[in-house]
Amino acid sequence: MGGWNEFQGLNAGYVLELYDRYRQDPAAVDAQTRASFEQWTPPDDPSAPVSGAGAGVDLRAVVGAATLAESIRRYGHLGAQIDPLGSRPTGDPSLAPEGHGITDEQLRGLPASVVSGPLAEGQPNAAAAITALRQAYCTRTGYDFAQVFVPEEREWLRLAVESARFRPPIAPIDADALLDRITEVETFERFLHRTFPGKTRFSVEGLDMLVPILDTVINGANESGLRHVLIGMAHRGRLNVLAHVLGKPYAQILAEFKDPVMARTGYRIDLGWTGDVKYHAGALRQFDADTQVSMAPNPSHLEFVNPVIEGMARAAGTEAGRPGGPVFDADRTLPVLIHGDAAFPGQGIVAETLNLSRLDGYTTGGTIHIIANNQLGFTAVPAESYSTSYASGLARGFKIPIIHVNADDPIACIEAARMAWAYRARFQRDFLIDLVGYRRYGHNEGDEPAFTQPLMYQKIANHPTVREQWAAHVEQTTGRTGLAQPLVDQRMKALEQVYEQLKPEEAIVNPIPEPPPAGAARQVRTSVPLADLQAMNEALLTRPEGFTGHRKLDRGRERRKSVFEQPDERSIDWATAEELAYASILADGIPIRLTGEDVQRGTFSHRHAAFRDVETGAIDIPLQRLPQARASFEIHNSPLSENATIGFEYGYNVQAPDRMVIWEGQYGDFINGAQVVLDQFVTSARAKWGQTPSLVLLLPHGYEGQGPEHSSARPERFLGAAADINLRMANCTTAAQYFHLLRRQALLLTTDPLPLIVLTPKSLLRHPLVASTPAELAEGAWRPVIDDDEARTRARDVRRVVFCSGKVYVDLVSAEQRQADRQTAICRIEQLYPFPADEVEAVIAGYPNADDIVWLQEEPLNMGAWDFFRPCFEELLDGRLPVRYLGRPRSASPSEGSLGWHMINQKMLVAEAYAPTAPAPRAARRVKAKA
Repeated sequence: MGGWNEFQGLNAGYVLELYDRYRQDPAAVDAQTRASFEQWTPPDDPSAPVSGAGAGVDLRAVVGAATLAESIRRYGHLGAQIDPLGSRPTGDPSLAPEGHGITDEQLRGLPASVVSGPLAEGQPNAAAAITALRQAYCTRTGYDFAQVFVPEEREWLRLAVESARFRPPIAPIDADALLDRITEVETFERFLHRTFPGKTRFSVEGLDMLVPILDTVINGANESGLRHVLIGMAHRGRLNVLAHVLGKPYAQILAEFKDPVMARTGYRIDLGWTGDVKYHAGALRQFDADTQVSMAPNPSHLEFVNPVIEGMARAAGTEAGRPGGPVFDADRTLPVLIHGDAAFPGQGIVAETLNLSRLDGYTTGGTIHIIANNQLGFTAVPAESYSTSYASGLARGFKIPIIHVNADDPIACIEAARMAWAYRARFQRDFLIDLVGYRRYGHNEGDEPAFTQPLMYQKIANHPTVREQWAAHVEQTTGRTGLAQPLVDQRMKALEQVYEQLKPEEAIVNPIPEPPPAGAARQVRTSVPLADLQAMNEALLTRPEGFTGHRKLDRGRERRKSVFEQPDERSIDWATAEELAYASILADGIPIRLTGEDVQRGTFSHRHAAFRDVETGAIDIPLQRLPQARASFEIHNSPLSENATIGFEYGYNVQAPDRMVIWEGQYGDFINGAQVVLDQFVTSARAKWGQTPSLVLLLPHGYEGQGPEHSSARPERFLGAAADINLRMANCTTAAQYFHLLRRQALLLTTDPLPLIVLTPKSLLRHPLVASTPAELAEGAWRPVIDDDEARTRARDVRRVVFCSGKVYVDLVSAEQRQADRQTAICRIEQLYPFPADEVEAVIAGYPNADDIVWLQEEPLNMGAWDFFRPCFEELLDGRLPVRYLGRPRSASPSEGSLGWHMINQKMLVAEAYAPTAPAPRAARRVKAKA
């Protein structure tokens, strides 16, 4: 390598930068370049001619031109006019020649090749090439790609911009069709504004191009053969998207505006139907024979639908009907998330959801994100809403390419949508469009925005709509006139006709599902023949040939081979019962998805659903190679998140209701982190939106002296949301109960689906009192209440019936007082909701001389099941007997923070349960109960 001619013209500006890196650290450049520099001596004169750049060219000018071009590519978005209201772009010194020590005159003296790329081809000099670059990167679209580190992706994005492959004339746009579309969008909003003044609708006006952007993405997906496009968005523009993208009939939307009280006579109030406001509703549209477009319902917690959509997309793209592991195909499904400009950086659920995007158990093959950026929160300006340069700043950390586009430039918006779809299809990665517009009215139509943004709203009042601007553009470019108003009149007339003919009671559709047959849950047969269980157990214990397991785990698996030798011996522990339940569910042809925090091993090292070869690290999942299985099994450790991961599993569940979907927390207390998802989706979706989730939550619960954050799954919160049979909640105390509970849930997925919350044990996982016999799995069934078998043998001696649930039962029956006491029965309520009134009543009736009915719990008085159970007991007892509370006093914290303190309180609780009492006369108790 003897001179500059080794580096042809377009690379010359890059040579010195590479050489400088090499001199500081030879390892900083690749081996081939390092070898070349070892033989090369740079010219003494920095103005020496550069081969390919023309004789006598100043090398510093070449370097300056090359770095200017690169700066425009990287930072051109800072100089782009992306605000339709005309605010000054941020700008950056690196976008001007002076920032690189050169002048426009020097650029005119350089060949275009020093700039490189498609836009330099055919240009007379570097100045013209730089002008072309500015037109691409610094007009009304800002390309924010510097965070993309994968060379192939970065090069694809650069060529897409500079070749203009997605813009006219290379990719034509039907100008008339686009004008008609945005006329449809605007006229709909104007009609609602005129017809229902002051009624909240969260108008899309100012971001009208959102609808054509969605059209473009959906058309691209459809042409590529995708089967599902799933849209999630908050309320801004939602009604317009429902009407024009999802095809929700105008009549139905207008009926909802007229106040659907008129039409509610057909609603199933007996099923707990409440409905929801019109701008929270979802919809589904069969786009054509191959593609389905849907929008999930979403509450006012703006971004919480994000993980729900991702879960739905994952389910829609997953084939789970075959044994083994499921197969996900990103070419079958596309999630599209529409965000708010204040909500995207402001709500943590966004970051949690983005974190799922490249995780093996959660990827959906890329999401197209659109920020509906009206440059305001409710009343808060960007400086009050986020600390990043743009509302989209969070996405940079996830290496997501971003386009900031002026919402008043239809061509730029369509180009952005085309590029987003093409990038996602090519690389199966997320892409974000920051659609920068404005909000024509306040946060809602009853809000006066001039109170807080007077200057902004002076501009908006005088600003022409995108429809008006595009109509003028079409008339100017085609020479035709009078195009716009006839389209407006036509659209307005159609809406008026629908409104005049409207009959709200016929237009509103009641989405509440029909109730299941009476007693459906009780009729499910959950037992499995002993021979089948034994065969599945043996299959699960086999190892793949050549697999070397951990010796400690192998010893435990060896012991499990003998658990069926004595059908009446308590040999089935919790983990064995769970694995056999899953195996039998797979044998029934029901797929299972199990995720959560450390679920492969289990927080308490009890599950071991995935084994590692200690020599190779290979993973073996026995449930995926079960010969009896007729459906797939998947298990994934989730990231340390509750909100997004439970939202994801909820979405997966409602999209694929015939699959058993389970999420487990490290500790039940961690469910606190998902309260919005629980309240807004899991427990209320049936009443609000007619959805029928059957998601299973496994939440370790029990007071063992581990402190306030490792004791309680907060059952009171679930019970506080329980109504109209909207969920099931259980606190099992035996392995067989857990086995039958899981099987019952799986067998009810399509006939009586309800979410299931299971308070699972921790220290009891290996306790002998929790173990069950093989016969109890093979011949038993789910029991909502378990009587005290020992006390039943002396039923007439029993004066006190203590009802309890979960781990405290073991503390009570293991206490030394148990052996001497003949007057107390300890009975377990295993099903917390629905409250098993018939079973509880039958237990009480079995003790004819009992005059002291007690509910005992570990949780404080203001927590646990007491507040929910008390009226249930009182209604059941109907004044015959009072029900007495035993437990900790009211507390702001779920439990003590000291093991010693816990043990003292627990010992006192047990002693009180067995303490002799002198109950009041029955008549007095009856009066007290009535009072």
